[in-house]
Amino acid sequence: MSQADDKNRYRANLKGEVDSAALYRTLAAVEKNPQLAEVYKKLAAVEDSHAEFWKRRLLKLGATVPHLAPDFRARLLGWLARRFGPDFVLPTVNTLEQIDSGQYDKQPEAVEGGLPAVERSHARIIAALAGNQPQALGGGVLARLEGRHRGMGGNALRAAVLGANDGLVSNLSLVMGVAGAALSPHAILVTGLAGLLAGACSMAMGEWISVSTARESYERQIHAESVELDEVPDEEKEELVLIYQSKGLGEEQARALADTLMANRATALDTLTREELGIDPEELGGSPWTAAAASFGLFSAGAIFPVVPYAAGLTGDGAVEASLALCGLALFAIGAATTLFTGRGALVSGLRQLAFGFAAAAITFGLGKLIGVSLS
Repeated sequence: MSQADDKNRYRANLKGEVDSAALYRTLAAVEKNPQLAEVYKKLAAVEDSHAEFWKRRLLKLGATVPHLAPDFRARLLGWLARRFGPDFVLPTVNTLEQIDSGQYDKQPEAVEGGLPAVERSHARIIAALAGNQPQALGGGVLARLEGRHRGMGGNALRAAVLGANDGLVSNLSLVMGVAGAALSPHAILVTGLAGLLAGACSMAMGEWISVSTARESYERQIHAESVELDEVPDEEKEELVLIYQSKGLGEEQARALADTLMANRATALDTLTREELGIDPEELGGSPWTAAAASFGLFSAGAIFPVVPYAAGLTGDGAVEASLALCGLALFAIGAATTLFTGRGALVSGLRQLAFGFAAAAITFGLGKLIGVSLS
């Protein structure tokens, strides 16, 4: 590998460390739990040290060290964390950490500096915080995280992007289909609005049923756990001991903690519900009405774009072109937003989403045109 290649690689590594450090500092600043905030601060400090590592490598090659600011993805995740809290973005951060955890494994300088092991450790910590791998933390880290409710109930950010995408693509296809059939602008507008409402209501009802069913299932599981706690308390205590041993505590510590928890029935049931069942009894998967309203709103937010030009009074080819232009921007933005989960380039993801959305619109437009001709 040439020296120029090494410089480019070092700069890319440096950029990644700068982005990660900035994001962790933001999470530390907005985290209300001081113990968790301290974890984020330590993660940021380690990323800063890795950034210095790559700066020294660049200087050793005689290259200039660029002044780097956090990229769009890091800034957007930081803004979302400040607006909605760290838990809102934590699943996305976890996904990105898992993707990046092996990036240094084949870089000899990084291996020499011990960076791969540290990156994998970061990935395990973030996975545990996100609730995916609670057993991944050792006793020392567990002590700092004790008491956190880790039941995330899914990735709200991913759901928001996909919900808006569903509304946009489905209604764009519908509007282009009736536009291809040469219906009047008023008929196209009515059809588009009807499609928006029908799709949003369907999505809302589906979400309501899904969350309600999950809540009922959780309630049954908690009731069964309550019965077991009354009938076989010794077995439940042993389960707690095993749970805490699997998290890194010694048997003596785990048994002492289990004894303390079992002394209070309410505390014991709450702990078993969270640790054994993985259920937050205060949330139970969230409110079905809130989930339904969010699903309705997200679908509508995407589905409104294709009908805006017709609502504004445009007609003919001008309305079709304006609808496609507006939807094209929205499709590209949604594709770029998916890079929050995938880590891929925003340009490629945006163009791919644009191509798929327009392909669906072209198919329905062509079919609508054929139907319109046939009816004529």
